[in-house]
Amino acid sequence: MSLQDKMNMNAKPALNSLKTEVANELGLSNYEQADKGNLTARQNGYVGGYMTKKLVEMAERQLSGK
Repeated sequence: MSLQDKMNMNAKPALNSLKTEVANELGLSNYEQADKGNLTARQNGYVGGYMTKKLVEMAERQLSGK
């Protein structure tokens, strides 16, 4: 198992938690159990886009020391 595989395994629970949090903020309740195929591409895209936005904001805060 490569180092990248180990890192992905450690990050997966945190990313799933963030995904659920973002989906709830966007009004998509029960996102974990929802059939993602029944959601529109726009709905799924919003979740991924807002996750990326939050991750960038978190990284910027860390880099600025706040």
